Amino acid sequence: MIKVKLPIELDPVRAAKRNLDYDGIVESKNLKRLQGACLSVNPVVDVKLHCAIDPQGLATIRGEAQTDVRVECQRCNGDLELPLQVQFTYSPVFNDEQAEALPESYEPLELNENGEINVHKLLEDELIVAMPLIAKHPMAECAVKSDIQTFGEIPAYEEQAKPNPFAVLESLKKKD
Repeated sequence: MIKVKLPIELDPVRAAKRNLDYDGIVESKNLKRLQGACLSVNPVVDVKLHCAIDPQGLATIRGEAQTDVRVECQRCNGDLELPLQVQFTYSPVFNDEQAEALPESYEPLELNENGEINVHKLLEDELIVAMPLIAKHPMAECAVKSDIQTFGEIPAYEEQAKPNPFAVLESLKKKD
């Protein structure tokens, strides 16, 4: 099966009424913020979206996305390949009141003035949130070994006794 490019914008309510499924790709060159957070990103992001109306009558978008990124290990500063996989469930809303009325299993998804969502922005947000705060290799694979790392308290620096600059004045005072 050939995967096609997903649309940039999507009307989730209309897609949910039609019970549409999307299985395609998004080119990572369109995800500028994700590229800025990584050393490199796989050229394509695989995406599956399912739009439907749930039993409560709410339009929903369920989806998953996956790609591979290369980031800098924060321990050894080497390259680290990370697979990113996300799953999400949204329900489109027009205002905060609708967002608060949603069941907890759905994240609110604000629609633009045309009643559409930007699919690329949605996927980019999800992938950025899926990235680890501190990316690092497992200890066995890291170039920096555990025996050269310091943990716990740092040893106190012992200063040598410095001569008191006022000692000369004190000796002059004693002479008087």
